[in-house]
Amino acid sequence: MGPLLGGLLIEFGGWRATFALNIPLALVALLLGYLRLPKAAAAPPQSRRLVSRLDLPGMGLFCAMLVSLLLFLMNLRVSSWYLLTISVFAGAAFAFRELRAQYPFIDLRVLGGNPALLATYGRAIVAYVVSYAFLYGFTQWTQEGFGLSAFHAGLVQIPLFLTGIGISIVFGRRQGVKSKLVIGGLGQIVACLLMLTLTGGSPLWMLLLVALIFGIPQGLNNLALQNSVYFQADPERTASSFGLLRTFAYIGSMIASAATASSFGENADTGGMHHLAWIMLAAGGLFFLVTVFDRSLTRTRPTDSVAS
Repeated sequence: MGPLLGGLLIEFGGWRATFALNIPLALVALLLGYLRLPKAAAAPPQSRRLVSRLDLPGMGLFCAMLVSLLLFLMNLRVSSWYLLTISVFAGAAFAFRELRAQYPFIDLRVLGGNPALLATYGRAIVAYVVSYAFLYGFTQWTQEGFGLSAFHAGLVQIPLFLTGIGISIVFGRRQGVKSKLVIGGLGQIVACLLMLTLTGGSPLWMLLLVALIFGIPQGLNNLALQNSVYFQADPERTASSFGLLRTFAYIGSMIASAATASSFGENADTGGMHHLAWIMLAAGGLFFLVTVFDRSLTRTRPTDSVAS
């Protein structure tokens, strides 16, 4: 529901309203946490030593890696290649630190000797490239290229989220992980192909149809990727494995942001939207191929599947 609510805020309060809203939300969260979260009578000795276990060097290197990578992706020019170099060196130093730390910020050991889990993380990157490129780029085009207001651009996204919710409810507890990923991959490809047919003069129902079809991978891929990690991760490192899934997903969102910026430039016109759709189609095709030929997905225990 984010695009719809965001469009409503922008329509009546400007873009700053989308940031200002976080202030009362954070205050309410702090108040509810103080009132409702259970309070321990006395902190155990291990909790008292929690601060000393914080991996501050690892956190710093991780931030340096991501910030420099994001700045590079936001400004893809020859003069910015030094940022990519910084990101690579920071990433190498981060990996060196985390593999030797007693209490690592991110336990990279979950990646060792688990090619099935690595394949899932790779799928997560390309899946979220497509998902976030649609959320960022398609919404921007519906305003600038198609001429909708911010609020109406948010309304166009409703079929996506309603379909995604419905798909999750219907298929969430059904057996099989690979089938969800294959169908979700096909949904991405079909929706990207439809984007290539859109122009500023297309009927509104075509935009709604594209959003509706994108709801299929929105509901299936997110669910199936989490199910995959549940099956593939070392049980003792499940939490770290799910944390890394989110990290790779956000890397996909960063790539999607860069792809959107490079496709549109100053204006989100139809030509730029088509350029972005080709990038999304390539990512969706890679997602589909990696999924179809991944035999490890057939070795999961579908009867234990859980809806996330």
